[in-house]
Amino acid sequence: MPAARPSTNPQASKDPVRLGLRENWPQFTLLVIVNIAVGGLVGLERTTVPLIGSQVFGLTSDLAVFSFIIAFGVTKALTNLAAGALTARFRRRQLLLAGWVIGVPVPFALAWAPSWGWIVAANVLLGLSQGLTWSMTVNMKIDLVGPARRGLATGLNEAAGYTAVGVTALLTGYLATSYGLRPVPELIGVVFVAAGLGLSLVVRDTAAHVALELSRHAAPLPAREQTGLAAVFARTSWRDRSLRGASQAGLVNNLNDGLTWGVFPLLFTDHGLGIAAVGLIKGLYPILWGLGQIPTGHLADRVGRKPLIVTGMLVQAGGFVLALALLDRPLLAGLLSAVALGIGTALVYPALIASVSDHAHPAWRANALGTYRFWRDIGYAVGALLAGLLADTLGLNATVIAAAVLTAGSGLLAARWITERRTEPPLTA
Repeated sequence: MPAARPSTNPQASKDPVRLGLRENWPQFTLLVIVNIAVGGLVGLERTTVPLIGSQVFGLTSDLAVFSFIIAFGVTKALTNLAAGALTARFRRRQLLLAGWVIGVPVPFALAWAPSWGWIVAANVLLGLSQGLTWSMTVNMKIDLVGPARRGLATGLNEAAGYTAVGVTALLTGYLATSYGLRPVPELIGVVFVAAGLGLSLVVRDTAAHVALELSRHAAPLPAREQTGLAAVFARTSWRDRSLRGASQAGLVNNLNDGLTWGVFPLLFTDHGLGIAAVGLIKGLYPILWGLGQIPTGHLADRVGRKPLIVTGMLVQAGGFVLALALLDRPLLAGLLSAVALGIGTALVYPALIASVSDHAHPAWRANALGTYRFWRDIGYAVGALLAGLLADTLGLNATVIAAAVLTAGSGLLAARWITERRTEPPLTA
């Protein structure tokens, strides 16, 4: 007879289950540390891999160079979508562990790949790994804290991950300057995989916290409301106005990241910067993006989600303008652009996840977040594809102009579509 599945009844646990950041700080902190390892693994690629494509494997087409980002983005987006549905069959902790196991070969493939096809294949594995590990860390943190602190919870989660992305990008740039593009910079990923897998073994599942929130939810799930993936996908993608607004903003936000991931190393090296300087630019952007989400996540709980989303998208658009306007001084252009992009993304990121959580019933929230994160992370692939096509036909500058226009337009759509919906009163000062 198969083993019985552990009960999700919050009263079945030996220790009382409570919602809140203070009440669950040990598990929350552990998940923050796990997400540092998640971000560090993807940070391996930010500085060196576009240059490996052009300088090691001799790729002359920008679209070919950006193919690794397309592979990563498509795979991660589809995995995000599947992750929501998989939570109905598997515990979050099981999916977290599966994601780490899938990621084990990635640093080794990046370090010693004999052809560009191996790099692309490694990014398929990286997308699968990131889709499971990052999805589960954010879902588990939201489960732990309950509705009142969603903005802060997502801010801390994303801050940990993207600060690690930035620090790793910066570190790989300096290692590449001293030791070459491969294999030394990529092998620090072994530390991230080992740490993430090891710590995930001691993480406790959050099913009881979800059950407790469901039992307390002010709005019971309507009897005929569909909670399956197909129904929630349609609702999150276009039927619900606010969820549609969040999904399109997330897509364009990560379109920017995918575009700069591929374009900025090539653009700034073309204008005379070395690998270490490019690593500084590529590291500063996600570091500010990461650290900035701690105050912006808290701010989203106080002033609402929409003001931060709209403002952040417009600030990002300004960052692309700065990159081109000051290009005759490439280091200054890169640094100021990175600051604007980092701050703008920090404003947007936790507010978008919290907004989706606000509009989703706990019974179908995992699928709603999976759908949102599908659209958000397909932006990596769209950004890389758009960048490759425009760069091959019109040049790198044209891709930056296109990103500025798309980002400003997305901010205006967010202003029109997204509404505030708080499940509890805003926190008072």
